[in-house]
This record gives sequence, C-alpha cells and structure tokens, in this order.
Amino acid sequence: MVGLLHLPRFPLSIFLRSHSTPFSTSKFPTRTTLFFSPKSTLTTPEPITDNDSPSSDSEIPHVELSLDKLFIPPETRVPVDSGSARILKGSNIVLSNYARDSNVVQADYVKSSVRTEDCPSDGLPEFALVGRSNVGKSSLLNSIVRRKKLALTSKKPGKTQCINHFKINDSWYLVDLPGYGYASAPQELRMNWDNFTKDYFLNRSTLVSVFLLIDASIPAKQIDLDYASWLGQNQIPMTIIFTKCDKRKKRKNGGRRPEENVNDFQDLIRGSFETVPPWIMTSSVTNQGRDEILLHMAQLRNYWLKH
Repeated sequence: MVGLLHLPRFPLSIFLRSHSTPFSTSKFPTRTTLFFSPKSTLTTPEPITDNDSPSSDSEIPHVELSLDKLFIPPETRVPVDSGSARILKGSNIVLSNYARDSNVVQADYVKSSVRTEDCPSDGLPEFALVGRSNVGKSSLLNSIVRRKKLALTSKKPGKTQCINHFKINDSWYLVDLPGYGYASAPQELRMNWDNFTKDYFLNRSTLVSVFLLIDASIPAKQIDLDYASWLGQNQIPMTIIFTKCDKRKKRKNGGRRPEENVNDFQDLIRGSFETVPPWIMTSSVTNQGRDEILLHMAQLRNYWLKH
C-alpha cells in the first residue's frame, strides 16, 4: 500500500488518482475500525438533531449508500447493525461524538478583506463557502444562521468581491468568498478574485474546511469539476454542498431530479478521486440540510480544536 501524506490541517480522506503518489487531505486516521462487511448497503435514517434544533427538511429522497461512499469521522465506530448507523439525512456523513454545540445563537458581520493577511487574526476556526456566482451561496449562508440579511443577496451574481467574515456564537467563523465563473464580470476582476481566494485557501491556517457549493438543479458544469480538482490537488479539506435541491424541473423539458444530478456529479468526481468527499443536499428555500450542515461543521470544528 502506498503511504499517505498527513497534513497539518483538518482532513477529508480524498485521494487523487492523477498523481503518482496518492495523498490525503486529512489528519483523520488512514484506517477506521469498521464492524460490518464492505458490501453492506446503508440507508439514511431519520435526521439527527442537536438538542433543541429540530430538522426543518420535510421531503428528502431515499438514499442508499454503500460503505465505500460514506464519510466516517475519526474515533467513530459504525455498529454491526447497519440500520442503526447514524448518518446525517440527505448526506453521506456518519455522525460522530464530536457533533455537539451546533446551534447558532449569535451571528455578526465582522469585516471584509481583499488580502489573506487582512483577515481576522484571533485564531478562531472557520469554514469558507465558495461556488459559482449564481449557486445561491449568500442565501444558504442566511439560511444557516436564520438571518435574512446577514449576507446580502443580489439578483446580479458576482456582487461578493471580498473575503467576508461572519462570527458565529463569538467562537468560530463562516466565511463568504467571491463566486467564480460569472462570465459578465470583467476578466481582470475575475482573475483578481481567483488570486486572492486561492491565496486564502493555501495560506489560511485557521481554515477547517472549504464548503464547495454545487447547483443540484442542473447537470454538472466543468468549471465546478475543475474547482473541486484544484482543491484536491492542493490538499484543501473540502465538503460538497449541493444547493437548490427543492427545484424539480419538468421531465418533458429534459429536466432531471436533483438527486440524479447529485449522483452524476459524484460519478464524475470519482474519475479524479479515489473516494468522494463528504456531501450534503440542501435548499435555502425549505431549509433542507441546514441542521445537517451545522452538525457536520460542529464535528469538524470540535475535532480540529482538540487536535
């Protein structure tokens, strides 16, 4: 077996096939103790919630997941009875004991920066949201914190032009990054956005994970696949957030269900990665996936703080 590189940042076991030596973007153990056959098929149970934070999604499609498609956090044992495995609904993420204190009590805008070195220097852990300019990033951020105007939304994609920090519960950050791939933005401005965003990914020591937003209401776009590949090649921890999962286009017009687009994107990712990253299906309209995102962030954050 080829050895894996252990990185100093929080991990998500992603292995790139295109490199001669596989690497992991993870501090997770490279082997997790499992207690059932790799051929087992798991089904997502009822949504798991934290204390007084009930799940708000109502109609999430039934999802079947084989063991090799699951994201299993460190120090997490999957029981022999696969039906009792705690998997976040509408995702491939197994819940760990680190998933606590996930509720959002307070959310405040802190500052906007155009250079990584200008970002807050208090050492608090942070999660960065990035995606194409019309993927619904600001709407999702507002949904996560249950504030309609924390991150201003616009009918004109590409309005976010800075690294925007929002402090949550006075203990961690959500970071709203400039969107990519909006054709109407000037070429020079698009290049500047890419440069300082990628510098942030590569040099921000408090970055726990990048949440890459993908529009599930449409087929996969090459620019999204390229961006995911870039994150993997640069060993940036990543979770895929599928947005707009409430939209169901009419089949007579060639439309596909969101879950079909989700599966297709994962199939395409599988061509570049040995295993798929963690993923969650969401909707800022119905708040589907809101609690699941917060629980996932909580277990990543608490593990990061401990280690």
